[in-house]
Amino acid sequence: MTGRPALRPVGEDDLAVLEQVTQDPAVAGEFGWYGWFDLGRYRRRWAENKLIGEDGGALMVVRGSEPLGFVSWRRRPTTPAVHCWTMGIALLPQARGHGYGTEAHRLLARYLFAHSTVHRIEADTEVDNIAEQRALEKAGFSREGVMRGIGWRDGAWRDVVTYSLLRTDPPV
Repeated sequence: MTGRPALRPVGEDDLAVLEQVTQDPAVAGEFGWYGWFDLGRYRRRWAENKLIGEDGGALMVVRGSEPLGFVSWRRRPTTPAVHCWTMGIALLPQARGHGYGTEAHRLLARYLFAHSTVHRIEADTEVDNIAEQRALEKAGFSREGVMRGIGWRDGAWRDVVTYSLLRTDPPV
């Protein structure tokens, strides 16, 4: 890894990167392309709350001033009184395979544990997305199991692997 990545709030100039890694099939890659959807959603949400709210948010992954992609999280109720965070990542093609994703997962988990009372953070990825599974494991997440046929992508139902990190897990 050349230069350590960092997280920062999304600026208005960053919205093009968010749109690119989610709306351009060539940039999103095999596991990140879900078809075109609500093309203005990031811009509307940024205008409302700069993409950070009580139910979730997004932060840029950067190396210096260079955008690498973004991480996001959303609230998932686990009982009537408790929730956990579910997190995800989308990196630009040139940022993949350099360890930036692993470090971005670590940074986001630390941020969420430091600034909320959640005990659990989850992440899911398709069973064939070996690179993401390795990144999550290197970031300290534990593999929990496979959810069969839960994701729809590219005309087929997909199995996903669930990972978790608990507040009480040893830091990595």
